[in-house]
Amino acid sequence: MQSLGGHGSVYVNRTLNLKRIRYVGLDMDHTLIRYNVEEFERLSHSAIKEKLVKNKNYPAEVLTLPFQYDLAIRGLVIDRRKGNILKLNRHSAIRSSRHGSKPIDYKAQQKMYRSTYIDLSDPEYLAVDTAFSLSLATLFAQLVDLKEAHNSLTLPDYATIADDVLKSLDEAHRDGSLKTNVAKDLARFIIKEPDVVAGLEKFKKHGKKIFIVTNSDFQYTKLLLDYAITPFLKDHKSWLDLFEFTITSGQKPRFFYDDLKFLKVNPNDGTMTNLADKLTPGVYQGGNARFFTGELGLEGDEILYIGDHIYGDILRLKKDCGWRTAMVCDEISDEVKSNKTAEPLNLEIETLMKKKEPFEDEYTELMTRKSDKKTTGADKKIEDLQKMISEIDSNISGLIKRQQSLYNEHWGQLMRSGNEESYFAYQVDRYACVYMARLNDLLTLSPRTYFRAPRRPLSHEID
Repeated sequence: MQSLGGHGSVYVNRTLNLKRIRYVGLDMDHTLIRYNVEEFERLSHSAIKEKLVKNKNYPAEVLTLPFQYDLAIRGLVIDRRKGNILKLNRHSAIRSSRHGSKPIDYKAQQKMYRSTYIDLSDPEYLAVDTAFSLSLATLFAQLVDLKEAHNSLTLPDYATIADDVLKSLDEAHRDGSLKTNVAKDLARFIIKEPDVVAGLEKFKKHGKKIFIVTNSDFQYTKLLLDYAITPFLKDHKSWLDLFEFTITSGQKPRFFYDDLKFLKVNPNDGTMTNLADKLTPGVYQGGNARFFTGELGLEGDEILYIGDHIYGDILRLKKDCGWRTAMVCDEISDEVKSNKTAEPLNLEIETLMKKKEPFEDEYTELMTRKSDKKTTGADKKIEDLQKMISEIDSNISGLIKRQQSLYNEHWGQLMRSGNEESYFAYQVDRYACVYMARLNDLLTLSPRTYFRAPRRPLSHEID
């Protein structure tokens, strides 16, 4: 997907004037606080395996499965019933697929799915839409491979495997299996970013109120903010002074559409009391966006919320609240670099495609005339055209393979499915006003920046 415009490394889908923004909201995990994703997903992969063996009676061989960081990317869809992983285009059509980690060729894919358009509201499908889901998709693929390779091992059907992996991942997040290990070795899992802290203080100097809404509990939130925010503050004593509101255990996306109650949290000991009076600056648990916006006397478009989860942070928020949205997608920085490296290859592919067009047009015309019995003796010309088209296609195929090697070796580009936008790119385009690789890409800019979305040409307007 090409951004409609940009301001440095911030890519613009819809016009956004930061001067109109009074409150800037932040998700914490993977947005305000940046993780070493590969290390965290390795930890998550290990925790899920242990729970499957211990709690679900999976064979001990599962524990030997290695973590493969590049086996999955965001935006994939798991077909629970068939044991397949799918990559969709913007229209929800399947453009590539794997059974476990093994590629499914085009003919087999067509036979299996025909012209199916995937409905993500169908419980048969499971979306891989956050960095926290990479270990899930990776282990699901490995377990499918294990089931196929070893009939002697007792493994359940594909749908049960998907459910068991998801439940084990959710349990690992809930019971502290992951957070306890993060707390023991913060330097391994959490990336300190002093520039982010400086940027937040700059925005606050310009009159912006900054708040957090996170699904993490208070104790874990405090741990990360004490580690990655407070030590780098210049104008504030602690994160408690920097953030107008810190809302923990927010239960997003329910925070954006439900009517959950706010609890006031005492930051000194973590104790909680019911919110009886007006919402005032401080630390809270739970709550809901409608009450939050109403209490502060804000219009939806006066709030910019920044998150990394397309569904939990961006989609429901855009649909239900009307807040402005910004998405952090860490993978974008590598994709942009690869795109630049791929430019000469893309130019060669485009040149060959244009070279092929007149041959295809002539071939189509001759075949049509032959079918209509309006021409004879054209077989040699048709054969020559077929040969030329085939040779060009072979050259294009080789260039495409070289181009795709610049991206994820299993799935290619994050934001494209072949020559089309990926479904993930479509979601970002539709629901995020702006997007960026890291929060700091926005914070380095002026808090008065006007992001303009240039005119998008329609297909019939392109020569």
